[in-house]
Amino acid sequence: MTLDDFNSYCAALPHTRYVVQWRGAHVWKVDTKVFAIGRFDAGEAERITFKCSWMSYDILKEQPGLRPAPHLASRGMPWIQRVSDESMDDAALRDYLTESHRLAAATLSRKRQRELGLHP
Repeated sequence: MTLDDFNSYCAALPHTRYVVQWRGAHVWKVDTKVFAIGRFDAGEAERITFKCSWMSYDILKEQPGLRPAPHLASRGMPWIQRVSDESMDDAALRDYLTESHRLAAATLSRKRQRELGLHP
């Protein structure tokens, strides 16, 4: 997945905003909650980090090309980082980014979810 593909996909999800922080990381948020982080440093493979369920985390962390996300998983949070497409192609990554968006939105208050049209 290229940087443009990553940013375009995340931008198309509802109520997202984009910031560059943490030494150049491309950070995507649903309202105020982070759901995806991309690093695309010259000369290195892209690294895309996303939130997932604990069940997905337990499965994905053992797959080639995926690992527990540095700084997040070590704090007890179920975040995975894709460092290559060896076991997760771009289509599957897009599915996980969508789920990460949903999981992050679910942590917003019910009132805020209703204001954004994310909760009936």
